[in-house]
This record gives sequence, C-alpha cells and structure tokens, in this order.
Amino acid sequence: MNKLSVNNKTIDKILVLDFGSQYTQLIARRVRESDVYSEILPWDIDETKIKELEPKGIILSGGPNSVTKSFTPRIPQIVFDLSIPILGICYGMQTLAEQMGGHVVSVDQKEFGHSELEILNDSKLFNEIDKKLNVWMSHGDQVQDLPDGFKLLASTKTAPIAAMQHETLPYYAIQFHPEVTHTNQGQEILNNFILNICNANADWKMDDLISSRIDEIKNQVQDKKVLLGLSGGVDSSVTAALLNKAIGKKLTCVFVDNGLLRKGEADQVMQTFKENMNLNVIKSDSEEIFLRHLKNIEDPEQKRKVIGRTFIDVFDAEAIKLKDIKFLAQGTIYPDVIESSGSESKEARVIKSHHNVGGLPEEMELDLVEPLRDLFKDEVRRMGIELGIPKEMIDRHPFPGPGLGVRIIGEITKEKTKILQEADHIFIEELISADLYDSVSQAFAVLLPVKSVGVVGDERRYAEVIALRAVETVDFMTAKWAHLPYEFLENVSNRIVNEIEDVSRVVYDISSKPPATIEWE
Repeated sequence: MNKLSVNNKTIDKILVLDFGSQYTQLIARRVRESDVYSEILPWDIDETKIKELEPKGIILSGGPNSVTKSFTPRIPQIVFDLSIPILGICYGMQTLAEQMGGHVVSVDQKEFGHSELEILNDSKLFNEIDKKLNVWMSHGDQVQDLPDGFKLLASTKTAPIAAMQHETLPYYAIQFHPEVTHTNQGQEILNNFILNICNANADWKMDDLISSRIDEIKNQVQDKKVLLGLSGGVDSSVTAALLNKAIGKKLTCVFVDNGLLRKGEADQVMQTFKENMNLNVIKSDSEEIFLRHLKNIEDPEQKRKVIGRTFIDVFDAEAIKLKDIKFLAQGTIYPDVIESSGSESKEARVIKSHHNVGGLPEEMELDLVEPLRDLFKDEVRRMGIELGIPKEMIDRHPFPGPGLGVRIIGEITKEKTKILQEADHIFIEELISADLYDSVSQAFAVLLPVKSVGVVGDERRYAEVIALRAVETVDFMTAKWAHLPYEFLENVSNRIVNEIEDVSRVVYDISSKPPATIEWE
C-alpha cells in the first residue's frame, strides 16, 4: 500500500510494528485520530514491505514476550536503516534498549494498571504534557540500564526508567501505554510523536477518502459488473453505498438469508436497501443449505469456516445465474484483516478466522473488491454518515459475519436458532424501551450448551439457558461489561423465561475484554 493517496496526493504513513500486544490496533487507531494514516505489520514481515511503505515514522508495539529470553522478537535492521523517528512502547521500549546496548531485567514488583509518571527532563515527546500524570502500565520486565547515547525522560516508583530518548537520533521509548484511554494525555503524547517529531501531514480526511475510493473502484471495475454480498450490517451497507456511487447499475447486491439472522432482519434488510436506497438487491433464501452444511458440527472455528465457505458457494451460484459478473465485493474492514492473519513467525497467533478475508477459492472466477479493507469500524461509520446512510442503520450494534452461528454454543439447529432469535429480540426490544440501547456498544443473547432445571406451575422441567451480554467500548479491542440496572435485567429475564417455553434460566455475562472476547465463540 505504498502508493496510498487521496485526491492524487500520496499521503504520509506511520508504521505500527506489531510484537503481539493486545493493544496494537489501538495504537493504529490513535494515529488515525490524528488524521494520519497508519498501517500494522508483524515484526517479522519481509523487510522490503517495510521499505515499500515509506513510513514517516515507526511505532514499536508492546508484546507478551520477554527480551531477557533467547529467540524472542527483535526490531529488524531495516527499521534503523531508514533513519526515521522510532517510538517504542512497553516491549518495544525494552527491545529497543536491549538492541542498542542497554540492559533489561525481569523484576519481582511488576506493574499492571495505573501508575503515576513523573517527567524529569524536557523532550519533544512530552511537549505541553503535565509533569505528573496517571498512566497505564502492563509489564514484568523493565529497562535497568540506559543504552549509550540515551537520556532519562521519566520515572515511576517501580520503574526508574519509564521513558527515554536518544541524544542525537530521533529514537524515543516509553514503558507505559499511551494508546489506552486509561493513560491521561495519551493522545497528546502520540500527537507529539506523529505530528511534531515525524512531521507527518494530517491528510487522512474522510471526504477526501470517499472521493479517492470512488475513483479507485471505477479504475478497478471499469465497465465490468460487481456482485456484493449484503448482510445488512454497517460494513456491507457502507460498501454498497460506496459502490453505488461509483458504478451505479453495474452493482448487484445479493442478500443471503442464512437462517442465522436476528428476528425479522431479512425483511428489514430488503425493505431498507431495495425500497429506501434503490439498490438492485436479490434475496437468496439459503437457510436449509447452511443448516445442512452445519449439521453435527460443534467446533467454533469449523463452524466459522463452514459458514464462510457456504457464503462463497452461494455467491458463486448467484454470480453464475446473473451472467457477466467479474467482481465480488465484500465489506472487509481492517480489524478483520489483522485478526485473521498471523505474523510470519511461528510464534504468531491468529485470533479468529473470518469469512470476509483470505481471498477467494481458486475455483471461483471472480476478483475481489474491498474498498473498506484498511478502515476501522468507527471510520466506516463516519464514511456511512457522509454517504447518506440513515443514522439508525449506522448506529446499529455490530453483528458478526457468521451471525447467530457464533452465539449458539455447540451444534446449530433450526430449533435452537428460533429460541435464540426470540431471546435476543426481547433483550434488544427492552434495551430500546428503557433508553439503554445507545448507552451500550453491543448487546446480544447467547444460547448455552447446557440445560437447567426450572419449575413451571407444579412441574419441574429441564430447559435451555440464555446468557445475556452487553459491553461498553470505544474501539472493540478492549471492552467493559455494561452495568445494566438490576431491575432492567430482572424484567428481561422474566420476559424470556415466560415467553419462551424452552428456556428455564437467564444469566448475565460480567466478563470484560480482555481476558474474555466480546463474542462467546
């Protein structure tokens, strides 16, 4: 993506080199909040790809490893050869220190959570930053001895070297995490690095981006026809609106009703897009196909892959029917790409598989169009507003690509899907009624693979258990469970148990991310 541009102007880029931190995506998001484009690459990526990106600066992420051990990740030599500013964060600081001759040790008194940072020396990095501020720490190692040529910038009570800077080279490092909201003035610190040290131009503007994307789609597609898999979610909706502006009637949208959607969603999607947005939409009733392919499958990853493969099969079949389709459009966004592709190293872990990434099977004779592939969710929402998509659609809670398939733990059946649809509908309906829907970032029901004893009338019965999940988050990379009122939860529970015969018990998930994920599978 070294030629990335808006309005025919190459834009400045900041590279985030990923060492495996749970916060890496947050770093990239914060960079983009400064209106500067950022891209994440694994630490062991081929060096030519780093050169091709032509970054204005590089941020080294945190990570779970220890530089005190052999064969753990290190900064590739190309990073130093580029002679551009570097900012090491947490593990990034530790490996920078170690590789430049400093000494890193594992300590007994680890720092996790809030800590008071005291800035001791002036630096461009801390320009107009309070001399004492609350920061977020997450480390068991720390720099014990500064590398030659570095000076101390800041300390905490348990980390005497909490920030450092090279005397002559544009190398900076901090032990804390400025990318998380728990760090006071974290965005300002990152702004200092991005705008004042790297001197990156803030050219990543949404209106410019839209016009640029429309031109890119026109150049890629030309006079060919495009098939879009429309789910009704934000990502595919924005993709549809963008493609419609770019190529108009050359776009055909296929909405696949896989039987794993929310209650009434299929009808709602068709009405919204076909009638309100005047898009060419074909509905594919494919519930039976999906259920047949998912029979006897319980493993979460296998379910995702089967659902993804079946989507592709359905799209392929529709493309054949439509004739002359040359492209398949998808609402793939940047977190899908990152979380679905591991590092080049053996240590890398793929967080999840996703049906929107990884390209197409060889036998499918369609090229991909993915205009949102480098955007985060909130950027997609901003684009949707600019494109005129109704706010109620844009502000809708996220819904996973595999649908209710990842919210039915274990094997998926038509009967289980019906139970979950009803429970989820009640939960969302009550959230809206209580004016709580917009106060949480995502809310849904999960059907658990256990049954619980209940009492109905004078009879005992074993029936299904529903878990309710609601979270608050800014970026979906970290999330806190939503503290919904007890009275509200009681009301939802009563409705679910009373209105759904096959449910005997309702529980509420109070796990945050991390350590849990937002979805259950």
